[in-house]
Amino acid sequence: MRSKYSSFQITLHWLVFLLVVGAYCAMELRGFAPRSYRPIFNATHVTCGLSVLVLMVLRLLVRMKYRAPAITPKPHPAIIGMSHLVHTVIYMMFIALPILGFFTVYFKGHEWSVLGIPMPHAPELDEDRQFTFKEIHELIANTGYFVIGIHAFAALFHHYVWKDNTLLRMMPGKKDRP
Repeated sequence: MRSKYSSFQITLHWLVFLLVVGAYCAMELRGFAPRSYRPIFNATHVTCGLSVLVLMVLRLLVRMKYRAPAITPKPHPAIIGMSHLVHTVIYMMFIALPILGFFTVYFKGHEWSVLGIPMPHAPELDEDRQFTFKEIHELIANTGYFVIGIHAFAALFHHYVWKDNTLLRMMPGKKDRP
């Protein structure tokens, strides 16, 4: 059995990471920019978010086809269960967030595009739906800071305290040993 994820899985993981950082930074930093730059920050946020959706669905499909490499030494079953729970939450969050964001923009009722591709939009503004989707999107996004923190902390804890190969399985670099 392999000791690392495939190069493709590793690339998808870190590309999603960069896109999530880009989406969060676009929203957090837009307030520091002049108002005339806000559409650029919004477009960056939406483009990163919809890209995350596509890549997360692809990651999920690849993950369903290929088993995760074993963690050595093997952790306690409760740790494995918590890991599966956190990963499930991460997949759900980063699939749901872009969908909620899409509907937030959709219900604004005006033309919009992503990378020059026209996106569908409601025939007219529906403030109630737009507000509802935006509120849920923001709640989950803010919860994301906590979940991402748990994920990163756990990976580092595995590496530096338990000294297993959890973190190394997802690190780019050396090819997997058969």
